[in-house]
Amino acid sequence: MAKKTADDDPLAPLTLAVGQEELLLDRAVQQVVAAARAADADTDVRDLTPDQLQPGTLAELTSPSLFAERKVVVVRNAQDLSADTIKDVKAYLGAPAEEITLVLLHAGGVKGKGLLDAARKAGAREVACPKMTKPADRLAFVRSEFRALGRSATPEACQALVDAIGSDLRELASAVTQLVADVEGTIDEAVVGRYYTGRAEASSFTVADRAVEGRTAEALEALRWSLATGVAPVLITSALAQGVRAIGKLSGVRGGRPADLARELGMPPWKIDRVRQQMRGWTPDGVAVALRAVAEADAGVKGGGDDPEYALEKAVVTIAQAARSRGRG
Repeated sequence: MAKKTADDDPLAPLTLAVGQEELLLDRAVQQVVAAARAADADTDVRDLTPDQLQPGTLAELTSPSLFAERKVVVVRNAQDLSADTIKDVKAYLGAPAEEITLVLLHAGGVKGKGLLDAARKAGAREVACPKMTKPADRLAFVRSEFRALGRSATPEACQALVDAIGSDLRELASAVTQLVADVEGTIDEAVVGRYYTGRAEASSFTVADRAVEGRTAEALEALRWSLATGVAPVLITSALAQGVRAIGKLSGVRGGRPADLARELGMPPWKIDRVRQQMRGWTPDGVAVALRAVAEADAGVKGGGDDPEYALEKAVVTIAQAARSRGRG
């Protein structure tokens, strides 16, 4: 989610959108443009890249108009502006024109930091648009999308959507919009599964989740779908290894809040909750058996065997059986 700071009026003279998440940067621009056009339907919008903003261009765009029209000037990748153009922008910040909103999109970081500092010193309304690299951030984004549309979705549904779609925020936002438009009432995991089952089952992590949950048939089905859709076998063994190791890590501790365990074990809090559900039925011996199965499969897919697909199937079956080892004997 984009985070706003300072004055949250989108018609402030200067908006500074900082970060590298394209969807959030575009939304920051769209919010300003929408507010400007709500105030004046004839608002003139100029959306410029660094090569289009030459020395003198900004002064020309922001010079007083005979008709005093409202204008939005968007400058993308402001960190890439030439030194002379940056001087123009800094000079403008000292005396912004009325009825004009300047929107600077800046990647953050060291490049162009002088302009970034100048904009902040000038009292810019700032919108943070950081790249969402962590699964927990994408999960929070999905939840916020449902809230923004006035709909409720279960935590399991939000997680299933992230698992199915992946890291592309545009696709996640589009999926939320589709579900809200098509489905009445609370959106749950079953609904997400019906809409995105093909993509979810093609995920190597879905194979691992089903295996460590002891759901043999579903794990094998997900595995075959993954291989058929081009998922690399090495990614599947990696996901299996992560799944089993997570079970082993969490089984070695007792109690504790998810946030505390997350710091101790190096997992996001949402994963602590998921692994706690998955570890029912597991024993220390079962974890050991599963880890050996993963090691054998890893060797099989990296050239140690003639049939990588068979090596993966064997590992999945062994892991699923180990997940149901408690109470056997």
